[in-house]
Amino acid sequence: MPRTALVTGATGLLGRQVIIAFQRAGYDVVGTGFSRAKPPSMLKLDLNSSSSIASVLDETKPDVVVHCAANRFPDKCDSDPDGTRALNITASQTLAQLCAQRSIFLLYISTDYVFPGVEGEAPYEVDAVPRPTNLYGETKWEGEKAVLGEGNGGAVVLRVPVLYGSVEEEVGNKESAVNVLMDAVWKVQKEEMKMDHWAVRYPTNTEDVGRVCTDTATKYLDSDNRSSLPPILHFSSEDKMTKYEICELLAEIMGLPIDNMSPNTDGNDPNAKVQRPYDCHLSTKALKDMGINISTMDFKGWWRREVRAFRK
Repeated sequence: MPRTALVTGATGLLGRQVIIAFQRAGYDVVGTGFSRAKPPSMLKLDLNSSSSIASVLDETKPDVVVHCAANRFPDKCDSDPDGTRALNITASQTLAQLCAQRSIFLLYISTDYVFPGVEGEAPYEVDAVPRPTNLYGETKWEGEKAVLGEGNGGAVVLRVPVLYGSVEEEVGNKESAVNVLMDAVWKVQKEEMKMDHWAVRYPTNTEDVGRVCTDTATKYLDSDNRSSLPPILHFSSEDKMTKYEICELLAEIMGLPIDNMSPNTDGNDPNAKVQRPYDCHLSTKALKDMGINISTMDFKGWWRREVRAFRK
């Protein structure tokens, strides 16, 4: 009998690929969403309601829950701090409690932004002490502690960096802080703009993250001694780029000039509300030591395929 996986935030950029990855691995998969959920193919779930969460868990009886749902855009987090804390911390803790009561394994998706990204500190190992610099990172770290505190050994945190992947047509490239740079490349054809050329990022494809989620969940579910496995894991590509360098690469693929785009090397504005890390590169050593496949797609190759820009 196949195992069942429940994916929260399944209508989002990552959640959609997590569903596909678990289906490919032979799991029965149930996705939940809220504003974009379209029953019956996708269950509508209010994660701020403990009774609703309990009802869905009892109805679907999953072996594993992959918790992708979160307020994940730093600027939006600052504009709605209460809502962000409710979803990223309180809802995560409630979900962990209810999963623990039912002996359901929980995989909590977190972020590299739990680290300050100070120059010279990266790569961060799984036992590095988080010191987030903005509300998004703070709430995800608090969510981590809540999940691991309630999980009774049945919960694991997977930290990932900035993600890119296939977007939904109705939402567009704004689903991803990487994909949206393609829009910037087109926009700069008509107007001037500055683009960050300071912070180092490691864009990672959602298909790869979905595969790692599946392999990790299966590893823990198959284990007779989960306590011997690490409670925190890191996954990341090794594609090291600033936003400006990503735009350069996308422009090359599209055959477009970016003369109107100027690189901004100033770093964080000390008066800016949201402070972003310089380099939060995550070490994948713990995953590799477990025998999990940590290979990633070639960034340039994926984009060539995505936009059908096949050139010799």
